Amino acid sequence: MTPTPRVMLLIDADNVSSDVIEQAAQRTMAEYGAIHVRRAYCNAETALKQQALFKRLSVRPMVNISAGKNSTDIALAVDAIDLVIAERPHVVVLVSSDSDFAPLVIRLREKGCRVCGIGQQGKTGEETVGVYDEFIDLAHKSGSAAVSRGVGASAVAPRAPTASRAPAASRAPARKAASSRSAPKFADEISQADELPVAQVTSPAPNAPSTPVAPRAPAVPRKTASRSAARKNAPAKASAPSEAAEFILRAAPALLSGSDVPLNDVAKALRTAGLLGKHGSSLKLFDKLTDEFAVLQHPDRIRWTGAPAS
Repeated sequence: MTPTPRVMLLIDADNVSSDVIEQAAQRTMAEYGAIHVRRAYCNAETALKQQALFKRLSVRPMVNISAGKNSTDIALAVDAIDLVIAERPHVVVLVSSDSDFAPLVIRLREKGCRVCGIGQQGKTGEETVGVYDEFIDLAHKSGSAAVSRGVGASAVAPRAPTASRAPAASRAPARKAASSRSAPKFADEISQADELPVAQVTSPAPNAPSTPVAPRAPAVPRKTASRSAARKNAPAKASAPSEAAEFILRAAPALLSGSDVPLNDVAKALRTAGLLGKHGSSLKLFDKLTDEFAVLQHPDRIRWTGAPAS
């Protein structure tokens, strides 16, 4: 009888969503039959928010009082080396989409462990996948099936429209000619970036001298009722795409047709054009543009809703 391998599950809880954590624990248990060490590394706010989840999964939260951007990652890495020396696991499952763990993965493998990675779909860069002995992306949706990288995309529920507007102090100046514009600089993590560029609306300065306005010419009555009806029923002109949408459409011209385009293809095009960081999430980006782009299901695809009707 083959003995059950010793398995260690280490979760970067600040990097992946709660439903991905739950899917990762269930999948690891189903594959190996047991998880001997279960730890989740996070800040105090995440620990309070996810305490019911951690209790249900028997995961031990390792709360980190943040001392910098990567302090939680460093705490996980230090513990991982200590645990591998003390517990001698056969398999280490690391739940994170962060490529910063590559040196840790290599060191754990040198210690004789098989290192498997589980990430959140839409957040994992290509450079992260190749470091692990095996890597799986899980969709950000409770109960979704897991998808191995290179097999195909999982279903992601369409995002509900959210009203999002940049603060007045952070709005960009009014648009210039397209030929003189440069691409906006998005942060690696869209959730930490400012809102996408929007046109600033300026109003006259207070106490500014008023300019005489010429009297309005009398309206010319319409000749026939039929012409009035025709004008009333005429289709409204399509509004011009926002500045952010224009940059995206230039980087991924396949969206101009208005047809469904694979989300991964668009994300790669945005990274190539410098509009999306290597760790940036395309889903978070399009969450800010729900009036112009729609994320679709089965499989993950994106559509520009402002395309002219054919």
